[in-house]
Amino acid sequence: MPTSRRTLAVLGLLTSGALILTGCSATADSATGTPAPSAESGGVDLSAVCPATIVLQTDWNPEAEHGPWYALLGSDYTIDADKKSVSGPLMSHGKATGVNVEIRSGGPAIGYQTVTSQLYTDPDIMLGYVSTDEAIQNSGSQPTTAVMSVMEKSPQIIMWDPATYPDVTTIAELGQALPKDGGVVRYFDGASYMSYLISSGALSQDIVDGSYDGTPANFVAAGGKDAQQGFSTSEPYTYEHEVENWNKPVSFQLIHDAGYPIYQSAIAGTPETIEKNKACLEQFVPVMQQAEADFMADPQASIDLILELVDQFANGWVYSAGAADYAVKTMTEEGIIANGPDGTLGSFDEARLTELIGIVKPIAEANGTDPKADLQPADIATNDFIDPAIKLAN
Repeated sequence: MPTSRRTLAVLGLLTSGALILTGCSATADSATGTPAPSAESGGVDLSAVCPATIVLQTDWNPEAEHGPWYALLGSDYTIDADKKSVSGPLMSHGKATGVNVEIRSGGPAIGYQTVTSQLYTDPDIMLGYVSTDEAIQNSGSQPTTAVMSVMEKSPQIIMWDPATYPDVTTIAELGQALPKDGGVVRYFDGASYMSYLISSGALSQDIVDGSYDGTPANFVAAGGKDAQQGFSTSEPYTYEHEVENWNKPVSFQLIHDAGYPIYQSAIAGTPETIEKNKACLEQFVPVMQQAEADFMADPQASIDLILELVDQFANGWVYSAGAADYAVKTMTEEGIIANGPDGTLGSFDEARLTELIGIVKPIAEANGTDPKADLQPADIATNDFIDPAIKLAN
């Protein structure tokens, strides 16, 4: 997820990691055309329709929310600690598909640039995580089309101290309670969901503060008076178990449930890339759907890889096994990762996309961006490559 995604802990001087090799054979670690292993008998063969290395760009440091992509890798992979990437044979149902996959980290690894900008500046990248509000905002200048939804609900939240505000259960109720104590909601300036919360009347302009810097210091120092942005898959765990001088629960509401139902971190590419790789995507998107289903059924191998990557990248990102386990549990219990209304994993709902365009487009225009004039759901997402038979088990 983007820069606003997490709390950064600076661990002192960061050392550049050496190239770490895991597994027993050399595999591709970049989109340089290094030969991929042959597809295994009885598996999915992507070699005739896909590039030798499919490059995927995440929006943040390795974390459990990216587990469905890391599940594309088997036990034979290469970690490039300098480039903050991991690569190896792309697997499906435990069998090689005949091509490699390279998964690149976002956030600090790309200078906190957006994934959209990376898609347009690096032609090696086929797909990256782009939330639908970002896609709407950039639809005029840097359009992207999503081919799969990773999350049915965004985990973005506004959180608060339940001891200070025991009767608050929603963001709207929080908006009424904060002024009585002189509290504010801290968030990363420029977030379009905040513009929505203000325009909808849930929060007033005089109680929002765009100075959030990604650290817990101000929230802790306020002693419960202030609220803050966060993610349901992270902050409720870290603030209770890992944030010194807090170490107690927080309450929250999803922005999804407050009326801002974006598809967080949808898998998208530029229209030109999608058109160029149609034959590949017809087979690769179902492989990604199945990888997500497999990850949710048995996440441990991917979580182990994520924790290894965090350790090897050594860039100040702090992520524990407890936080990863909590994220997976939360994604299940809150329906963050779930089948769509049509019963399919990874599909987009056209009515919801239409609603989102109606919410986000006016906000983007008011903030000075120039979305496509006659923007339609098909401009930002497609189900053309989705296999409707793939779904999470009940």
